[in-house]
Amino acid sequence: MKTNKIISSFMALVALLVAASCSTTRRIPEGEHLYTGLKGIDYVYATDTTKHIPDAVSGNIGDMVDVAPNNYWKLMKWRYPFPLGLWVYNNWSNPPKGLKHWLYEKLVEEPVLVSEVRPEVRVHMIEQALKNNGYFRGKATYELIPGKNKKKAKILYTVAPGHEFPIDTVELLADSTRLTHLIDSIAGKDPYLQAGMRYSVDSLSIVRNRITNSLRNKGYYYFRPDYIQYLADSIQNPGNVALRLDIANNMPKFAGDSYKTGKVTMVVNRYRGRQTPDTIAIAPNVELVQMMPSRFRKKIVNECLLFRPGRTLSVRSMDYTQTLLSRLGIFKAISIDVNPDTTAVDPTLDVLVNCTLDAPWQSSIEANVSSKSNSYLGPGLSFGLTNTNIFGGGEQLGVTLTGSYEWQTGRRAKGGLFNSYELGINASLAFPRLLAPKFIPRSKWNLNWTRIQLSADLLNRPKFFRMAQFNTSINYDWRYGRYVSQTLTPFKLTYTKLINTTADFDSIMAANPAVALSFQNQFIPQLMYSYTYDRAFDRDNAITWNFSVQEAGNLFWAIYQACGKKGEKKLFGTPFSQFVKGQCQLVYNRRLRGDHFLVSRVAVGAEHAYGNSAEVPYAEQFYVGGANSVRAFTVRSIGPGSYRAPANTPDDYFDQTGTFKFEANIEYRFPIMGPLHGAVFFDSGNVWLLKEDPSRPGGKLKAKSFLKDLATGTGVGLRFDISMLVIRADLGIGIHAPYDTGKKGYYNMESFGKSLAFHLAIGYPF
Repeated sequence: MKTNKIISSFMALVALLVAASCSTTRRIPEGEHLYTGLKGIDYVYATDTTKHIPDAVSGNIGDMVDVAPNNYWKLMKWRYPFPLGLWVYNNWSNPPKGLKHWLYEKLVEEPVLVSEVRPEVRVHMIEQALKNNGYFRGKATYELIPGKNKKKAKILYTVAPGHEFPIDTVELLADSTRLTHLIDSIAGKDPYLQAGMRYSVDSLSIVRNRITNSLRNKGYYYFRPDYIQYLADSIQNPGNVALRLDIANNMPKFAGDSYKTGKVTMVVNRYRGRQTPDTIAIAPNVELVQMMPSRFRKKIVNECLLFRPGRTLSVRSMDYTQTLLSRLGIFKAISIDVNPDTTAVDPTLDVLVNCTLDAPWQSSIEANVSSKSNSYLGPGLSFGLTNTNIFGGGEQLGVTLTGSYEWQTGRRAKGGLFNSYELGINASLAFPRLLAPKFIPRSKWNLNWTRIQLSADLLNRPKFFRMAQFNTSINYDWRYGRYVSQTLTPFKLTYTKLINTTADFDSIMAANPAVALSFQNQFIPQLMYSYTYDRAFDRDNAITWNFSVQEAGNLFWAIYQACGKKGEKKLFGTPFSQFVKGQCQLVYNRRLRGDHFLVSRVAVGAEHAYGNSAEVPYAEQFYVGGANSVRAFTVRSIGPGSYRAPANTPDDYFDQTGTFKFEANIEYRFPIMGPLHGAVFFDSGNVWLLKEDPSRPGGKLKAKSFLKDLATGTGVGLRFDISMLVIRADLGIGIHAPYDTGKKGYYNMESFGKSLAFHLAIGYPF
């Protein structure tokens, strides 16, 4: 009986879908057409040698004619085949009330008619867009393309751009005043206002904005872009444009004055409650009005307010002041206003900075899915409590509790997935300034931070070990210049302790003494420095270069050595680690066209233990494989070198690490549909040992076997990119394994099935 009901329901659903695909034009008026989408845009050029219009112009024209038809999912740019809403509109009546009325209102979709699309208007819009971009003789037409049902039609647009009109000559303003002299000096150096450039209204508007911004940073606060006019003449030299700059007749006199900074006043309001003003003189013509009771250090006025009485008023200083104040994180509202000082001899503007403090305590609870560089993926929960203004100067005191459960992505390896959980607590105190010697170069235009942290973590790897880790550190974060950010950690102390281990883990360590040394209980005192250069040269090219170096134990070793301590040196009864480590990564991003990108990365790292340590701590060693590395292999499943773990070792990822790493990746990213993007990639890399380890034969770095030891793989991927979140799925396909698989030749994977690895991750790999 139940089976018959299921079959009946299924048949009814099929009938409904079939019906939905029919009878969707019954109520279309005579002479009208149901619009079923854009057939296309055909560009017709006069000759084969005519330069095609730029992608930006054709993209603008495409946006003008991109009208959504019925049963269209705009997010995915997909027209689904079952127009249920149209079928309801054409075949149902709409009673004034009742269930059928409710269903009708929820399901109905009124038809999009060709007359509502107004293609004749869009043709005029296309022609105007062509004129605005230097194609003064451009023409556009449209044609209806009917389907099998004559009441349905697509629209085909035909565009004949004609020849582009370049700029022939540029006549600047008469150099009669300081204002016109400044405009001429800025315009004369602009790369667009040069002979041979294609005439473009948008480009001219950008130039006008650039001139205005430069003038407003030179004191011309009231100057506006529309006070600059362009006169274009396409008759003087046919096929070209003669351009002349002019000042608008309606420009008021005060817009042509350069203003100086007068009195500067900063008002700090409480976030709630009664307020009593307390006025404090900070400097001549600079005062602070603080509403009491409130916590605010007056030193911030000098640190964040970039106005100086008597100097030229710059809009850039206003913007940077607002940025610096907002970065403190203690204000919920910031406004900067200026008022003319009528008593001053020269044009002068008084500045009023009005700020309202935010609530000092903030809490957050966050549930998320985390994706780590070691290919672990899983849900996490964190709860944080922060005081954003603990000492009145934007100092932040925060405590965060975290917990997560993770499993490893990639193909199953020797016994199942490698799951884990982690619990942690982190306390931090951050100062929005460098509490450091003045020898550290810093930019006054950016906020610099000093961070002191204390944390504890418990890491559980089922079937292997449970480990506790404690950290304390002090970091300096600052920017120097526009593209450079730096971090210096003068002190970081880590203590790791194995709480318990399993028999499987103990057997692995017994067979690998060098690996066992890296897991021993130890202190790791470190000093680290990181340098990042991140620059977009233009809209098509960007480069990111990161370099970091760290050392551990050298200062403690030197102190013990100076005190005459010989042999192994200990801190609180536990040996401390001693090593040096360096890493470098270069990422180059190249836009091919539109949303098509070619992204490449090269990463190199090396480390060496000496003195008080025989091995680098396990947590500091390099590994490859996984969602952000060589994606055809599971994390820690390759290396070091040509070494391969014994087949009878269960889930043996612990010795797949090394002290030298090389990785190279290249990825082609392209759009598919809406936020769905695709990728094709090629990865190569491995880790090696810098000194021989008898328990891991083939693991040492050697020049003659370097290329053969590189694991390589290719693959395809999907990315769902909604700006704030990127969900990534990659299928890696192994090409070459660095170890002996029993097969000859470069392609030596044991089988195609075993060469596959699937990874699900958050964010782009690099």
